[in-house]
Amino acid sequence: MKVVYEAANLIDAHLVRHALEAEEIPVFLKGEALLGGMGELPLFGTILVCVPDVVWPEASEIVAALPLNHPPDEAGEAGEEASDLPPGLLPA
Repeated sequence: MKVVYEAANLIDAHLVRHALEAEEIPVFLKGEALLGGMGELPLFGTILVCVPDVVWPEASEIVAALPLNHPPDEAGEAGEEASDLPPGLLPA
């Protein structure tokens, strides 16, 4: 098994898992069970999305195409024009 994605949180891990399983790639989430023992402190990089070695190249392409941890575009996620925003809320 090879790591194809190091998830920032459980939601990201499952989004990647479902995208890969939709392409019939078997997925194993390593470290998912550790989340219950971490308490209230945020831990990052504890969930690893792993796939078999033979499908890793295909899986890495699929993960690279996913919009994970990308900042919103200049107009914003809701499709608003940057000029339509109030003056104090213009994107940096």
